[in-house]
Amino acid sequence: MRLKALLIGLVFTPISCFLQVLSGPVDAEGATLDVPTGVPFENFFLDKTMRLDLYHSGNATEEHFAIDEIVSDGIWPGSKTKLIDHFDLGSYFFEIHDAGTKALIYSRGFSSIFGEWQSTPEAEKERGTFHESIRFPWPKKPVLVILKKRNPENKFQEIWNMTIDPSSPQVNPTDLILTNKIDVILDNGPVSQKLDIVILGDGYTASEMDKFRRDIKRLTDVLFTVEPFKSRKNDFNIRAIETPAAQSGVTKPQPGVFKRSPLSVSYGIFGSERYALTFDNKTIRNIASQVPYDLMIIFINEKTYGGGGIYNLYTTVSADNKFSEYIMVHEFGHHMGALADEYYTSSVSYEAQKITVEPWEPNVTALLDKNNLKWKSLVEPGTPIPTPWNKEAFDKYGYKIQQERDSLRKAKAPESVMEDLFTRQLKQETQFFSAEKYADKVGAFEGADYTQNGLYRPQVDCIMYTRHMKFCKVCRYTLENIINEYTQ
Repeated sequence: MRLKALLIGLVFTPISCFLQVLSGPVDAEGATLDVPTGVPFENFFLDKTMRLDLYHSGNATEEHFAIDEIVSDGIWPGSKTKLIDHFDLGSYFFEIHDAGTKALIYSRGFSSIFGEWQSTPEAEKERGTFHESIRFPWPKKPVLVILKKRNPENKFQEIWNMTIDPSSPQVNPTDLILTNKIDVILDNGPVSQKLDIVILGDGYTASEMDKFRRDIKRLTDVLFTVEPFKSRKNDFNIRAIETPAAQSGVTKPQPGVFKRSPLSVSYGIFGSERYALTFDNKTIRNIASQVPYDLMIIFINEKTYGGGGIYNLYTTVSADNKFSEYIMVHEFGHHMGALADEYYTSSVSYEAQKITVEPWEPNVTALLDKNNLKWKSLVEPGTPIPTPWNKEAFDKYGYKIQQERDSLRKAKAPESVMEDLFTRQLKQETQFFSAEKYADKVGAFEGADYTQNGLYRPQVDCIMYTRHMKFCKVCRYTLENIINEYTQ
């Protein structure tokens, strides 16, 4: 699950561009500079991470930034050869420019909790503040940090900037010393050549640390049974950090359960009962700084179905639900690949907008120009666009399931009853898809991203659509290319 961004329709750079290389670094105005395309890491950076902590405030129509602190966040975990982001993903984007030459030396796209909150009804009525972090290699010399956001024309437009001098007394170069126990789950080599994952746990007591480690093994083992992760397991490192809680479990506001867990994970985010996140960004960043990491997963010691995934922020997953394996892989798809939800019968707390331009997410399209489908290179000749499927019957069944699900929630039915409903739904969906003429083809199947009509997904089924444990070819292709950016 992830809540819909305010700008529902945004232009996306075609997937074929994933493999292209920019012509060279540009200055803050976008002019190409006479600097080698491959940024020489050692010329600009030290082998450590700078973390810029910010307060992101505003409402539905405005946003502002204030600096919290600038600190060292451990050794640099990312690639030292692929420093410029070419994917054009996320609702936000930041650039690091050398302050002297204005050359672009690092960039990354991302999404944020504030960006999701800004699309909720609450943001229409009141202001909110969220803590966020931007992480990049530690610069040797002063740098200009430029933060951008997509405008209505889907161009990343500057909304804030600041200059950072690493020798300034306001910059703390000392690593935070913590004593949490670290468990090495998977070690395949140097961090600069691997995709490094850190796993944190919330709601696990000291006596449940063995369970935490078992949960990690069970759910990461499942992750590596699903392509493209199965074929690329050797490209990952995984480390876990233990944070014992005083009591088992986390906060669940809807049933009236409140706890003070180490990472402050809570269900019920933005009014969505199964959406589980933490707003305590500084705590999770400080704890995670003990190990090198590119991506973060937070295990929740709960049976209640729930989780979340935000691009380049983190994944959360309830560890003890019957569908925890699905939640793990699905939410990791959001976090790692900026993949959109492809289902459209679930209730969510966003304000729907008219679709006028192409979504930026790689696995959905508004099909405004069917001759230039963003994933057209994966479409076989003869596949009709849009692609027919038995949508009417599927939707009728899907909405019946949603009504039953809503009634069970209102009745506060046991989790096992909800799990039985999902099992029955999955079995029926399998039967639906087995009869589809284009079940194995890439095309444009109507219904995606919480929108019944007007948005299309690449294949009739995918783990971003149902609970079947398989990514469609477009999602897999997207994830494969992102892995390459960390490892090749």
